[in-house]
Amino acid sequence: MGPSLSEVHESIDTGSKSKWKKIFAFFGPAYLVSVGYMDPGNWATDLAGGSKYGYTLLWVLLMSNIMALLLQSLSARLGIVRGRDLAQANRETYPPAVNFILYILAEIAIAATDLAEVLGMAIGIQLLTGLPLIWGVSLTVLDTFLLLVLQRFGMRKMEAFIVALVAIVGTSFLIELMLAKPKMSEVVTGFIPSIPDNTALYLAIGIIGATVMPHNLYLHSALVQTRKIKRDDKGIRQSIKLNFIDSAIALNLAFFVNAAILILAAAVFYNTGRTHIAEIQDAHELLEKLLGTKLAPILFAVALIAAGQSSTVTGTLAGQIVMEGYLHLRINPWLRRLITRLLAIIPALLVIIIAGDQEVGALLVFSQVLLSFQLGFAIIPLIHFVSDKHTMGTYAIKTPTKIIAWVIAAVLVYLNSRMVFEEARDYISGNSNTLIDATIIIVGIGFLVLLGFTIIYPIIRKHPETPDNPNIHKAQVSLGELDEPVYHRIAMALEFGKFDEQIIRNAIAHGNEHTEYILIHIVESASAKYFGKDSDDLETRKDQEQLDTYLALLKSRNIKAKGVLGFRRRSSEIARIVAEEKADFLVLGGHGHKGLKDLIYGETANQVRHKVKVPVLVVQ
Repeated sequence: MGPSLSEVHESIDTGSKSKWKKIFAFFGPAYLVSVGYMDPGNWATDLAGGSKYGYTLLWVLLMSNIMALLLQSLSARLGIVRGRDLAQANRETYPPAVNFILYILAEIAIAATDLAEVLGMAIGIQLLTGLPLIWGVSLTVLDTFLLLVLQRFGMRKMEAFIVALVAIVGTSFLIELMLAKPKMSEVVTGFIPSIPDNTALYLAIGIIGATVMPHNLYLHSALVQTRKIKRDDKGIRQSIKLNFIDSAIALNLAFFVNAAILILAAAVFYNTGRTHIAEIQDAHELLEKLLGTKLAPILFAVALIAAGQSSTVTGTLAGQIVMEGYLHLRINPWLRRLITRLLAIIPALLVIIIAGDQEVGALLVFSQVLLSFQLGFAIIPLIHFVSDKHTMGTYAIKTPTKIIAWVIAAVLVYLNSRMVFEEARDYISGNSNTLIDATIIIVGIGFLVLLGFTIIYPIIRKHPETPDNPNIHKAQVSLGELDEPVYHRIAMALEFGKFDEQIIRNAIAHGNEHTEYILIHIVESASAKYFGKDSDDLETRKDQEQLDTYLALLKSRNIKAKGVLGFRRRSSEIARIVAEEKADFLVLGGHGHKGLKDLIYGETANQVRHKVKVPVLVVQ
């Protein structure tokens, strides 16, 4: 099983001799995680809770934040110690059928998260520009490529971008609170636990679902692996400690933002008798009237867009981790992002078209309740994994931490089960369709069975053997005689650029005096793409001339070679020519397309290696 997020795995060095540089090298993963704790879905539940119940549900936010801090630190511990993300650990532990169900549930959670981001950004665009909501939702598909652009600048730049967006959200609400001037003596009363009625329970579960998010547990266990650490006892313990500090700072900032939204709603709406305000649009409209300044609604809309945009990045990463971890399936990032975004846009558009803009707020809250529904299936395996001394060794969590973690899991599962039971009971009692009633009952039973299985299976499952060190894998194969391979026909894909000399040099280094070399170049002119081998435009003729020049140079050095031009799609043509020429080795450059072509077609080297059945050497 390959490393999680392989393209950035251990890409950030933490070995600086400077104490502060070393500390800051670890800071970053929790900030990417924290944006999921302040996305537009949180806004909907926080606004609804604050306007309807004042400061009463503040304690739920605090409790959620404490839960999140513990669970995210456990997730980070799993990634640091085992070098596995949560999806990979699940795949190694549970049977294939259960893993597939867990994968589907994880994808539903990511789609629900993305739904909140789509709606939040569309609402933010509407509030700033007046653009109809349906067009705002459609436009959000354009941010599909944002992650791909950010990844080109490296992990640290991506983290800096996210921190900047978080700072915009935090600053905006700090100013909003200064304008609202809430009475702190009243705010403090909100930290006394109480649930006034069933509606408050529904909102409380929504708040928990918006705060402790399943996809963040997958995400954090992978992001911590972007740090290159010493794999000795001191290095691992230091990494666990610094990542906990990183999580504490980042999640407390997220708590401040969520609390600020709820306090703002309570101070501005609840205290003025406007307890019906649950829609983001209504809140935006009334802020200027109630606070007496045009700055308030502008800051509100800007913060909403920044929150949605930052969340869209982490949602894509989580989707990649889940798909690769559970299915061992890796697809182009832009395609993964597009699929995720469409899964969110389609239900959003259907609700707007069928029910109208007024139902968007209810859809936002529902997306957060749906997230909470998935929580048990991420938390329970996580607690099992970090408690297992067989795989975690001396880094397994201690008994007090284990008890607290299981209590949190029990509370969340109970709240979810109670909510689902009450919703199902109310629906069945008012519904006369026996088939639908039966379906709900069967799904409910299936939910309980799956929950029970995830709890029991890791306990009764026997480990094949106890390794001496949980971080070192034993060799599974014999190395044999290690005979040096002999290649008879070596293909090289040339770009007619700065990498050609390196490609040719490396190709010849792997051959011998009897090896024949096949020089491949793909013509990419418009004519070549349309006419293929019948193309006779200027670029095709010039490419043939360049190929002939290379062949002449090789012939002058007594190197046997032939040239082949390919047309149309680069990766497919290279693979076709390699097969037709019966080449047994391929050398190509690691930098082909740039910019927009790379976004559309993906990296050539990555695509070619999946299409050929011979060893591939990528020259950087």
